[in-house]
Amino acid sequence: MEIVGKTNIDFLGLRRVAFIGSTLMVLLGLIASVQIARGQANLGIDFVGGTSVQVLFERPVDLGEVRRVLAAGGFADSELQQFVGGRRLFIRMKASGESVAGTGAKIKETLTQGFSDNPFILESSNEVGPVIGRELQVAALWAIVISLLGIVTYIAWRFEFRFGIAATVATFHDVLVVLGIFFLMGKEITLLIVTALLTLAGYSLTDTVVVFDRIRENFRARRRGSLAEIINASINEVLSRTIMTSLTTLLAIFAIFLLGGEVLRDFSLALLFGIVVGTYSSVFVASAIVYEWRVRGRRPGVRAKRQAQSLH
Repeated sequence: MEIVGKTNIDFLGLRRVAFIGSTLMVLLGLIASVQIARGQANLGIDFVGGTSVQVLFERPVDLGEVRRVLAAGGFADSELQQFVGGRRLFIRMKASGESVAGTGAKIKETLTQGFSDNPFILESSNEVGPVIGRELQVAALWAIVISLLGIVTYIAWRFEFRFGIAATVATFHDVLVVLGIFFLMGKEITLLIVTALLTLAGYSLTDTVVVFDRIRENFRARRRGSLAEIINASINEVLSRTIMTSLTTLLAIFAIFLLGGEVLRDFSLALLFGIVVGTYSSVFVASAIVYEWRVRGRRPGVRAKRQAQSLH
């Protein structure tokens, strides 16, 4: 089956428009990063501390009634998620002070008093202090940095250094864009979202490697044509594979988004955005960076300057 036939699209001809759009989206991601570091974003209890409780009632409960009971017990700011069937609830309460100890027990006591005619069992209770939350922020940042360094090392070894830099810039671009979108939407930033960002970084890298591999093959084959023509031809040759891979992955992630429940909703949403952005960056960002780097390095003025530096 050949759903996407042979194409002859001038991707590099659109690189300046793509660079402008990517720059704006990356700026949004950088603003989001600064706000997250300042604690001004919608950070989850993983990063600011708090308590999460999951309970299973004997009979379905009304979400509005649960909110009323919790508010009367001093938990007006709690976040509630109700699962299919109306019996299971996921309750999250961010830390309002330095201590979160005993919050889970207090929530359980409040629900026991408010729903004395509807017994429930406490399925899970987790408490995270603010100090641990700050440590998790630092750990999440190091996880992203180390993964990007690993990408540079791998691509530089597999191809060449400029390819490694291009792949890293494209991956960093994808992470920042998705982070910026989530910040703009007011979504909660949790460790699960960090996991999604690292997952999409790996997906974007895989897609970029496929494009780079075809470019390298065509360079080695010494195909006729200019540098731009060779890179454009390489992207067009793998375009069908890129689109089909992205569509099948999107179908799987969309199924998780619809049927995976509330806990996986934002995680799968981040992956949905990430797959689209990652596909775009492997075609319009990574390859364009390689092209610009090679073109600038081949300009007479640049070559003369390098030769003069080598003589000294």
